[in-house]
Amino acid sequence: MERQRISSVKLVEPVLAGKVAAIARLLTHAENGGEELHDALAEIYRHTGKAMVVGVTGVPGSGKSTLLQCLVEAIRKGDRTVAVVAVDPTSPFSGGAILGDRIRMHSFASDPGVFIRSMATRGSLGGLARTTLDAVDILDAAGFDIVLIETVGVGQDEIDVVRAVHTTVVVSAPGLGDDIQAIKAGVLEIADIHAVSKCDRPDANKTIADLTNMLTMNSPYEQHPGWSLPVVATSAWEERGIEELLSHIDNHFAFLESSGELAARRAKIAEWRLLQTTEDLLRGQFLKDRDDRLSTFTHQLVSRTMSPRAAANELIKAVFKEDQS
Repeated sequence: MERQRISSVKLVEPVLAGKVAAIARLLTHAENGGEELHDALAEIYRHTGKAMVVGVTGVPGSGKSTLLQCLVEAIRKGDRTVAVVAVDPTSPFSGGAILGDRIRMHSFASDPGVFIRSMATRGSLGGLARTTLDAVDILDAAGFDIVLIETVGVGQDEIDVVRAVHTTVVVSAPGLGDDIQAIKAGVLEIADIHAVSKCDRPDANKTIADLTNMLTMNSPYEQHPGWSLPVVATSAWEERGIEELLSHIDNHFAFLESSGELAARRAKIAEWRLLQTTEDLLRGQFLKDRDDRLSTFTHQLVSRTMSPRAAANELIKAVFKEDQS
């Protein structure tokens, strides 16, 4: 354990120098977790805050991965470096990641300006892994100009992703039946940019019209004062709309900078991470004594002699009392 902690710290310098092998290894350490990472990640964090972080999310089957590949190509044409974090769901039974269907973008394998990593979520089905935020820190500190986070498009992750990025792109596509109507208003509201993929299909115009009408009815513009939400028609097959999408992403980041909203978003991200980390530490402290204190209060709930809130309060008091003794 001590040896791994030291090796994690020793990886920091080559990561800051952009060494691919060191980046990959430290990302693996971040996925595996453990106390030995804290010193390394603390040093990494001091070198973050330079990258543009973009979330790409949407319903399953919307073509996020293919669109992402085209977006990476467009970014590289502009001579900017880009890292992609593809968040995969973790099986609640085996703990393994479902990575089989992920497009690996092999065409970028020899490009030093592109780094792609699939990461499994931790602790819940779907959801933006908290370790993903550590991965973004590592890639940011390594000097990548843009970090793209692709989420699996199920569960809570569409909402969670906005808490960790500067710009959120929500991807829709024609041919998904009633799925476009089933998108929750909350998902519509998190979008800074809407991209409709597969627009070479004949029903694409109807999808764009339906989405535009839905945006009008749900009035998400109130969530983005000063920014007019674009709906971008894209087609990977026809190589259409990709440059326009990238232009909107750049324009949105420029808008955030000029309006002062970028500083506000960074503050919200920092606050959310602080609260989530505090929650993790408290949960870990409670679970350390799972066989006695936790089981005692659980029994109180089962026997109905205590309410969940009362038991939680007593558990917190017991933990803090022990820490102070």
